[in-house]
Amino acid sequence: MKTAKLLLSLSLIATLFTSCYTEVIVEDDPGISIHQLLTSHELWYVDISRTIGYGETPFLQKAFTISFRNGILYANNNIVGLGDTGNGFGIDVGEYNAYDMILDVHHDIDGFETFDVYQIDNNTIELYNPNNDTSYFLEGYQRSNFDYDFVFYDNIHYFLQEYEAWEKTYTSEFGVLNEFDNENYLQFLAGGNDSEFRSSQDDFGREPANLIWDYTGIYSVGDVTNNMYLKTLTLDYDYFDNEYFELSVINDAKIELFHPASETVYEFTGRGYIQYLKTAKTKGDTNTGSTGKMRKPRKDKVPNPRENTRS
Repeated sequence: MKTAKLLLSLSLIATLFTSCYTEVIVEDDPGISIHQLLTSHELWYVDISRTIGYGETPFLQKAFTISFRNGILYANNNIVGLGDTGNGFGIDVGEYNAYDMILDVHHDIDGFETFDVYQIDNNTIELYNPNNDTSYFLEGYQRSNFDYDFVFYDNIHYFLQEYEAWEKTYTSEFGVLNEFDNENYLQFLAGGNDSEFRSSQDDFGREPANLIWDYTGIYSVGDVTNNMYLKTLTLDYDYFDNEYFELSVINDAKIELFHPASETVYEFTGRGYIQYLKTAKTKGDTNTGSTGKMRKPRKDKVPNPRENTRS
């Protein structure tokens, strides 16, 4: 945008009747381009709870972070390996093109999506999908200042879903005998923070696909005040009393469950890692499409006030 500035001559001081001016054309600094905006941060955290609108865009619904790198779209779709996979960027999930504050994405599984891009502040952008009238809000970070631990522990319920089964691999000797001693496998099914689980009393060493699930119910994961690294896990069996545990993560494939009622400590190891990749050909049972794990907002959906300005 060009502006004109009116320069008053010093001759105005000498005479009130004589004046002159010079028109100086000044070129303002150009605004940030969409490419500069998208690459201004290495990671864009998808704050799913801020989503506005009733629709869903699958690849954003399942991603924890996305990154824009030279026309390639990267995503961290898994909690397992968060911060390590792809040097922190995640995996290549598609291609993108950006122009005139419009972002076009060609996702390898979910296909084509288009967005209007709005800069909310220095580290927040809004991706508005005019096809489903839904806005996603992304918070920008560099890999060096992104809190991978917070995202990991804030999304433990998704971490539990990223294995086909959890096999009991340790039981402490000092605990009181209880019914849960007989449960050797657990499975946490996708569906958000309050979802279905299954348990099995099959012998150790079985493949997840060959397990017979004896019991089902609903599980929920809760926070512990002033301790980000400790969670609660409640297994609400259909026909039995609830089982309550304190849940700790040992590593990306092992969890500890402390059972206060019996003071027993259990360890479970993940079997059959489910990686949400861009192509099903890379892993036998990989769940990749829009029917896989989908993050759910922790609030009711609301209408989007953003107006669709495209013709």
